[in-house]
Parts: sequence; C-alpha cells; structure tokens
Amino acid sequence: MKPTTVDEYFEQVKEERLEKLSELRFILKNIVPNAIEVIKWGKPVFKSETILFAYSAHKSHLSFIPTGPALKPFQKELEPYKVNKDSVQFLYSNPLPVELIQKIAKYRKNDVEINQAKWKY
Repeated sequence: MKPTTVDEYFEQVKEERLEKLSELRFILKNIVPNAIEVIKWGKPVFKSETILFAYSAHKSHLSFIPTGPALKPFQKELEPYKVNKDSVQFLYSNPLPVELIQKIAKYRKNDVEINQAKWKY
C-alpha cells in the first residue's frame, strides 16, 4: 500500500534503514523547520512555496533529492557518492555526510527564498 503521509512512509521502511532515514529527516528539518512534510511521488518531501527537497529509503542506500541545480556547486564534494541528475545516494554502510547535506539543503533553501527557484528547471 502506498503511503499517504510521512508517518505511513516511515512505518513501511524496514527497521534496519530507519535510523539513517530518521537522521536524514532530522538534518533536513533543522534547515527548514517551517516547511511542511508531505508525500509526493511516493517519497517524503519538504515543501514551502515550492518543493524544497525529497528523500527516500532504498534497499542499499538513501536518496537525497534537492534537484539538479542545487547539486552543481558541490560536484567536487559529491565525488565519493553516486550522483544522478537530481539526486545523490548515501549508502547505509557509511555515515551520512552531515555537513555536506546541510550545505546542499541550505543552498536549495536560499535558492528558493532569494531567487524564487522552482522544483522543475
């Protein structure tokens, strides 16, 4: 059954993935404490005027999806990770790069607040 709330999403995640997923959620929530959390495309997203970022749990990794332009300034720092057009993957077997996630999330937040950046580009 597809989740309709973020709480339902977390209930469906396997226990061994919950700690890292919760850590990622906590990091993001601290960057955008006034954003609302909803489910979009089957994933949790943080939303204000537009979607700020999404995240999701997978079999071997977490995905952090801040959209492509938010990743570009951090290409060098993202080299150790698998990066797709709009997302970056973090393996469960490694610690989350907290400072890097914070920098990317702040960049995306500022891009939305200052430049009125949209989700699609």
